[in-house]
Amino acid sequence: MRMRTVLIQTDTAVAAELKPGESATFGRGADGISVDIVVSDRAVSRLAGRITAIEDYWQISNLSADRTYVVENPEGGGEFVKVPPLRMGMPVPFEFSRVILPAEHGTTGFLVFAPEHVYGKAAATAGSGATTMGVFPLDKTAKYFLILVALCEARLRDPSSTFVPTVPQLLERLGGADLTRSGVNFHIDYLARTKLKVKQADEAGKADWQRAALINLALRFDLVTDADLRLLP
Repeated sequence: MRMRTVLIQTDTAVAAELKPGESATFGRGADGISVDIVVSDRAVSRLAGRITAIEDYWQISNLSADRTYVVENPEGGGEFVKVPPLRMGMPVPFEFSRVILPAEHGTTGFLVFAPEHVYGKAAATAGSGATTMGVFPLDKTAKYFLILVALCEARLRDPSSTFVPTVPQLLERLGGADLTRSGVNFHIDYLARTKLKVKQADEAGKADWQRAALINLALRFDLVTDADLRLLP
């Protein structure tokens, strides 16, 4: 049976390999305070936190009394969790994660690789009753889906991005897709009203609310993923 280990990697090398139940501390370290993963930044606490392997996931403990940490999924659509000061044993659900710590000049951190998650098989259903309604019926060969991918591209490539492409920017990105400005607007409106049924937020003054809402919904439910970027010209 394959050993399920959690790997922790800095910029230069694998810093720790944890079996289930094992832990590793991280921080700046100091005389009399040893850590397993050294994060050499003056703004990082000497003993900043601890990571514990738990089968196919891991937990993080924030040992700082005044710093919030962030754990993001570099492969996701902007997914992240915040780890508030002194939060102990917070489960992290991502297979691949980046732990981000406040630093002297911006941020610093390291990567954590959890074992591949285990999935079950879909249960067989039987009996009478109405068929479960489908949701988000998207055709990946349609032009509206290509536009949706272009909308999500910046966030897929950088989860921290807040960029929302304008219609002219979408036209430029999709230059070879035989689209016009009115055509792009039509597809965006069709996605928002018919396919994904997004609703306008309270900040009604924002002209880009439709595009922003489409990006948020598509990435939250994995309607567009990294694999779809290959559709872009």
